[in-house]
Amino acid sequence: MSLAKLTSISTQTLSLLLERQRMQTLPSYSVDPLPAQPDNQHLTQIVQNLNSLRTGILALEAKDGRSEAVTLLRNQHERMHGMLGPGEDEGVQSLELGRPPAPVRLMPSPPPEPVFTPYADDPDAGPETMLQTQRLMMDQQDNQLDILSRSINRQRDISLQINEELDVHTGLLEELDTDLGRTGNMLSGARRRLDRVAKGAKNNGSAVTIGALILLLLILIIVFKT
Repeated sequence: MSLAKLTSISTQTLSLLLERQRMQTLPSYSVDPLPAQPDNQHLTQIVQNLNSLRTGILALEAKDGRSEAVTLLRNQHERMHGMLGPGEDEGVQSLELGRPPAPVRLMPSPPPEPVFTPYADDPDAGPETMLQTQRLMMDQQDNQLDILSRSINRQRDISLQINEELDVHTGLLEELDTDLGRTGNMLSGARRRLDRVAKGAKNNGSAVTIGALILLLLILIIVFKT
């Protein structure tokens, strides 16, 4: 298999992986617990492409040695292999030395789709250019993940700040409630004292009237005698 063919397979596999990751991040409104059929097709095609890419890389190394382009393909293969989730890389053999191949799980799969060559504006672009394009796509994906991580961290910081402000407001409300309770107790005590004074004045009203009349009578007697 030629270097251009392997590069085409690598490009197609990377596109499938990125599309599969994008679909997995979208919210699912389906109540069907079974995974969507296009996702299974993507995973099957990705596994087939990775195995074909591994076989072609080993054949190129045996024929021409490990050139720069082959090294880039090896790195791309391992990076795409790492993009698969746990249990999804079964049946994909690694190019790393000393790493045992993952067990092959027999599962029904749709017939393999023919490997297509992605459309390019420049049909004369060489494998090196396509590999550079792939690396650029991976770098862009890393940048997007970094931006998402920073956004999540900012949201977390804002949430913590809001939580602290809510705690402060809660403390102020509790202090205000305590002050209101103390003021209510003081008003209740003052009202009870006023009630006692009013009751005492009501009970002693007749005695005060009699005393005033006696005093007035004494004044009149003194006036008439003089």
